[in-house]
Amino acid sequence: MTELQQDTTHFSEDGTQILKFHGSYQQDNRDHRVKGQEKDYQMMLRTRSPGGFVPPQLFLALDRLAEEYGNHTLRITTRQGFQIHGILKQNMKKVIQTILHNMGSTLSACGDVNRNVMSPPAPFQNKPEYQYAFKYANNIADLLNPQSGAYYEIWLDGEKAITVEEAPEVKAARQSKGRGMIVENSLEPIYGEQFLPRKFKICVTVPGDNSVDVYTHDISLVVMTNKKGELQGFNVLAGGGLGRTHNKEETFARISDEIGYVDRADIYDLVKAIVATQRDYGDRANRRHSRMKYLLHDWGVERFKAKVESYFGKELKPYKKLPAWQYQDFLGWHEQGDGNWFFGIGVENGRVKDEGAFQLKTALREIVQQLNLPMRLSPNHNIILYEISPEHKATVENILNNRGIITDPQAIEPLTRYSMACPALPTCGLAVTESERALPGITDQIRTLLNKLGMADEHFVMRMTGCPNGCARPYMAELGFVGSAPGKYQIWLGGTPNQTQLAQPYEQQMPVDELETFFEPIFVFFKQSRQSKESFGSFCSRVGFTAIRNFAENYTLGSHMDTDNTIKPKFRKNQRRVSVPDHLFPRLKEIAEKEGRPMNQIIADALSDYFTKSKEA
Repeated sequence: MTELQQDTTHFSEDGTQILKFHGSYQQDNRDHRVKGQEKDYQMMLRTRSPGGFVPPQLFLALDRLAEEYGNHTLRITTRQGFQIHGILKQNMKKVIQTILHNMGSTLSACGDVNRNVMSPPAPFQNKPEYQYAFKYANNIADLLNPQSGAYYEIWLDGEKAITVEEAPEVKAARQSKGRGMIVENSLEPIYGEQFLPRKFKICVTVPGDNSVDVYTHDISLVVMTNKKGELQGFNVLAGGGLGRTHNKEETFARISDEIGYVDRADIYDLVKAIVATQRDYGDRANRRHSRMKYLLHDWGVERFKAKVESYFGKELKPYKKLPAWQYQDFLGWHEQGDGNWFFGIGVENGRVKDEGAFQLKTALREIVQQLNLPMRLSPNHNIILYEISPEHKATVENILNNRGIITDPQAIEPLTRYSMACPALPTCGLAVTESERALPGITDQIRTLLNKLGMADEHFVMRMTGCPNGCARPYMAELGFVGSAPGKYQIWLGGTPNQTQLAQPYEQQMPVDELETFFEPIFVFFKQSRQSKESFGSFCSRVGFTAIRNFAENYTLGSHMDTDNTIKPKFRKNQRRVSVPDHLFPRLKEIAEKEGRPMNQIIADALSDYFTKSKEA
């Protein structure tokens, strides 16, 4: 890559497209923009860390690189990797070389390939299903890793990096031809020369553990074991994805579908068959329509499943029953099951930094240097330190306490504990407004408002992004903020605490300086009308947006203080019921969810148009 040798501040457009496949985006620090001068170009680099695993050697290298070449912080991603921001073009080769020489990689962390494969971050040694999830996350990541040697040619001058040897079954599976799964005579037997139409995301989890946001991936695999803890196979979901574009109704967030079950011996071929289906039939003409979720949406589950089976060479078995999904963050102390312990640290918005008395970056460095501990990064951008012997528990806690880090999960503000935000401004080129820098203040405002309303014990899942691409998965939150303009957010309501239901757009543009007046009537309605133990998101979904809007329109700010006057939502008298044929109802519901409008309103609008046209005729 000749551009690396050129004395310029930034890469060309062609160069940046190649760099995406190598885990890097070119960015512009908008805080430093000066009119009439060149942009403040810098690079963001993202690690490939299947299952969130970061060995101690790699963490210490990343910590040092962030100090010497980055912006002195590390950012945990919502796909269990690390990002370093602020790297200058001239330092890129040194940074990537150092990562590769310390058991790390950035290959395929970005770009139109399979991204970092996720799994639950808990390193249980006495729960085989968790060990299988971690193992197969790593193996599938290896299976789908680009095979061209260009990455090592560019960054290591052809030298092979220090990596863990691939499992033999992965090597065999990569070359297994199947029925059209492999591109013949290609350096990339699974991807082909053009790679995939868009990015591709996979997770592997265990029954009941939704720390991975299971419904949001292109492929989600659920480990299925027998009573002895022996791996039998995997439940398979497909077609999730959250990215969308404002005012482009053909783009939308979508949760995945259950498509079947596969025996353990066939898992690699099944993954290849799904990837091949997207490779060959995903929309390459329109990037807004190119994620696999649109293939599921356009084709339907049965047609998609049939095409996958044609590559796979056999029928998928029926999806097996699972327990209810529960979100878990694994903060605090937990026994690993082998005599050692692991400790989960809550990291607000995933930013590992030193700021005043808060010295998380230094604390982690000291712990890893002293105890040589590995870590796993979580899908909610937290950190789990593990392999901690009982005699070292006090050392870990003392270092964290001395560096100003909260060690008791119950002492963390719950609105913060269960929140996420993307980096957004000033570095992300897609951001239209703040996210990471705004959410702490917004969290404080919402907590103050809840306290004022007599709801001090209330909390819910909040997520924020600076654009509609959905990196912090706001569309699964009980309360989602999606940047829509400078200082304004689209508001999404109706997700669940365990991320099992898609939220819906309630408000297109809420000015952040109107936050308290906007949410007060909504929270008061929730307080007055919720069912026993009902979560905020479930309440919003149950009562519907029409009821919430009716209440808000008839609410007087401050009237929550009048305990003798409980406000009731208004409904129109003589509202008639109209039945809808069974074959039309799923389509009606789908449009209502996509557009964020009540079904009765869609029917009313359609009838109004029909009557108008009939009259004109």
